[in-house]
Amino acid sequence: MILPIIAYGDPVLKKKATDIEKGYPNFDTLLSNMFDTMNNAYGVGLAAPQIGLSIRLFIVDTTPFSEDEELTEEEKAQLKAFKRVFVNPKIIKEEGEEWAFNEGCLSIPNVREDVFRKPKITIEYLDENFEPHTEVFDGWIARVIQHEYDHIEGVLFTDKLSAFKKRLIKGKLINISKGKIDVDYRMRFPAQKKTR
Repeated sequence: MILPIIAYGDPVLKKKATDIEKGYPNFDTLLSNMFDTMNNAYGVGLAAPQIGLSIRLFIVDTTPFSEDEELTEEEKAQLKAFKRVFVNPKIIKEEGEEWAFNEGCLSIPNVREDVFRKPKITIEYLDENFEPHTEVFDGWIARVIQHEYDHIEGVLFTDKLSAFKKRLIKGKLINISKGKIDVDYRMRFPAQKKTR
């Protein structure tokens, strides 16, 4: 089932999410709905807060990145094969020299800005069967994981921009929070304040 994606301005996107236990209600259905929702919006990652749940869960499927012409065949194959569920993740190390990449977010449509992140991460997480893993990722996969991880920490990519960049996009962000945006996927906007 395709769920509405929570828009910029909703408090759930700024909250630090909480861990979940094995046996979380309707977990398999939740995962299926998250993948349906992400794929419908042509995303490569989706975190639970983006569908209104403040829990430490996100999914990643980098298949769409594998169509980039500038990639080597090896990189394309790696991105095409990467589909993962991250439950209660914890990034334990970020290393290397920061690099910029033009990021966007399903909760902040039509806004893209360069964000600097380190290229290599070590992360501990549970998979969809609540089995533990510790893995090292780099490049685009690491970046998508870092972006989604920020969501469960209550951080948006726009929080990482300079004060100048934030001023430049302020109007766009206000319009998104008010629902004054045209998108081709379902979204839920923050409740409008009633004026007397």
